[in-house]
Amino acid sequence: MFCYQCQETARNTGCTVKGVCGKSEENSNLQDLLIFVLKGISVYGEKLEELKVRDKSNDEFIAQGLFATITNANFDNERFTSMISAGLKRRDRIRDDFLTVYRDKNGSDFNGMLPEAATWIADTPEAYAEKANTVGILTTENEDVRSLRELLIIGLKGIAAYTDHAAILGHKKEEINAFIMEALASTTKDLTVDEMIALVMRAGETAVSTMALLDEANTTAYGNPEITEVNIGVGKNPAILISGHDLKDMEELLKQTEGTGVDVYTNGEMLPANYYPAFKKYSHFVGNYGNAWWLQNKEFESFNGPILLTTNCLVPLRKDNTYLDRLFTTGVVGYEDAAHIPDRPDGGVKDFSTLIEKAKTCPPPTEIESGTIIGGFAHNQVMALADKVVEAVKSGAIKRFVVMAGCDGRQKNRGYFTEVAEQLPKDTVILTAGCAKYRYNKLNLGEIDGIPRVLDAGQCNDSYSLAVIAMKLKEVFGLEDINDLPISYDIAWYEQKAVAVLLALLFLGVKGIRLGPTLPAFLSPNVAKVLVDKFDIKPIGTVEEDISAMMAGK
Repeated sequence: MFCYQCQETARNTGCTVKGVCGKSEENSNLQDLLIFVLKGISVYGEKLEELKVRDKSNDEFIAQGLFATITNANFDNERFTSMISAGLKRRDRIRDDFLTVYRDKNGSDFNGMLPEAATWIADTPEAYAEKANTVGILTTENEDVRSLRELLIIGLKGIAAYTDHAAILGHKKEEINAFIMEALASTTKDLTVDEMIALVMRAGETAVSTMALLDEANTTAYGNPEITEVNIGVGKNPAILISGHDLKDMEELLKQTEGTGVDVYTNGEMLPANYYPAFKKYSHFVGNYGNAWWLQNKEFESFNGPILLTTNCLVPLRKDNTYLDRLFTTGVVGYEDAAHIPDRPDGGVKDFSTLIEKAKTCPPPTEIESGTIIGGFAHNQVMALADKVVEAVKSGAIKRFVVMAGCDGRQKNRGYFTEVAEQLPKDTVILTAGCAKYRYNKLNLGEIDGIPRVLDAGQCNDSYSLAVIAMKLKEVFGLEDINDLPISYDIAWYEQKAVAVLLALLFLGVKGIRLGPTLPAFLSPNVAKVLVDKFDIKPIGTVEEDISAMMAGK
């Protein structure tokens, strides 16, 4: 195996024996093979596009396949084997469709060259396992080509995750899925560096479009997030803990638990569900339990009730953990020996009755903290406060905004982000989204003229809100360049959705981003230099030096 898609990859070089995330060599190799198969499907999809025929039948499968390979999403080898089998059947169907259309339009059979991803044949798990050893990242020998291809694919994984969430809520954009297919197919070709960089930038553009689509999907279904004080204590009833990002799962779980005597709590990236008006009507929706994903081995244990993982991040259980019989997965998430809730039937809902019955046999959650935290500062809410924010900037009460969105993680050097939050001058406001917030959202950082100094927009995809806020401020202050705003970017990354967000910011023209706790291992020195030269991306430094530079607009 060789995997370097997450921030915690071994020695910031690559995992080669077992993933730091916990995935096995076999699991990693099967993920590589699934990507290989998705490329094959995409080759034929692109060729049909060239013949003015758009195939939509594989859009959902490709997005979910990419999503399943995101860090800490799926550890179940059987699920990947099943997806590979289904993918090969889909590839062969779209191949046959292409050959038929080509013959009808050209009067002759296609006899062009095709990459191996479009032609490889196998039908047994043993053959899959053998092939999986030969299609990994390192099969691309040129370091810079490999870096640009992987940067594109890793960004696509984040885009695919957001695409899937939006599609579940009935919101789709054909051009997003078409680009995913085009981009996957491009990695089977010998392209110039300029062509590959252009595709990476288009991925950034597509990430913006996808996050906007998901924002529309979420707010149409559940209303615009509101400023909300979220309870972080516990009640006296048995309960279910829901983690991940899927708000449709949240909705259906709340409906099915209503009146059962079973409470519901959010965890991790599901915290922002507390901000949506549609969910506030449920009296048994108690609040949020716990912190960021990497603490779940301890917090899932003390919760005592069933846990539902709707998306990443799932941490493998330790030997001393006892909650496997309380762990449930759904959607693209998989974990061997954990119960899996099947997808909803067409026009129907997921059946969470097993979780509910399990919860009734469990004791209430053990309290690990108490009090409240505040959030709900997505773009609509912040724009409602626009006059107050603008006046605070003009009066000098707010000197600078610092965007500290992104992901949290295990590494001790992530304490940097807590220290930055604590040591930033009191005339600064932190804009955040994603689980990076857990490094500072429980600190008492105070307010500026009634404006909290930490404004949490929501989940990682709600980084779109931060971009909207920045663009609106640019308009209000009559500026020509987004980089002229009093905003600095100090971004924490961990997995592939954060890479999609980063590419979105680059497409929007944001420069001078600090990225940490380390720069991605998948950036070769030459590719990293391009990003540094063009966008002034830089690694985080010391807390004191970075605060000083940011306050000086550097």
